[in-house]
Amino acid sequence: MIFTNIIAALVKADVRFVVVGGVAAGLNGSSLATFDLDICYDPAPDNVEKLARVLSGWHAYLRGVEPGLPFIMDAKAFRITPIMTLTTDMGSIDVMDRVTGVGDFDTVFANSFAVADSGYTFLALTLASLIDAKRAAGRVKDRGQLIELEALLARSRRGAP
Repeated sequence: MIFTNIIAALVKADVRFVVVGGVAAGLNGSSLATFDLDICYDPAPDNVEKLARVLSGWHAYLRGVEPGLPFIMDAKAFRITPIMTLTTDMGSIDVMDRVTGVGDFDTVFANSFAVADSGYTFLALTLASLIDAKRAAGRVKDRGQLIELEALLARSRRGAP
């Protein structure tokens, strides 16, 4: 699976998160490629500290921002900017404390399912909630993916494999 190294490191660091976005779509059967990992994180202070520590160790920096500008990856960064698109030594990751069209972390958590991979378990957003998120985002790239996701949901509701 793509982004296994990032997910495994987050699990090992005991970060509470749910995989959302393109990787979650893939886990739900989508064939479309993605080039970053999107996660929704629990904004509780202890969890934010763990997440910041992991990302800092990967030299996280804001994606699309001129290199060399001051940026400190710490818990304060999450209080100021609860949604960040980052580049890291491990790859690109987008972190957010809520998902548009779904809700805050607790709602995202309630609309997730467990995935077991390479000896560890993590959570991913359900297909129905991914569709809600893609609809709410309203981006051109999401409209194309919605066709496939809705077909996958209809197929699963018919009981097809």
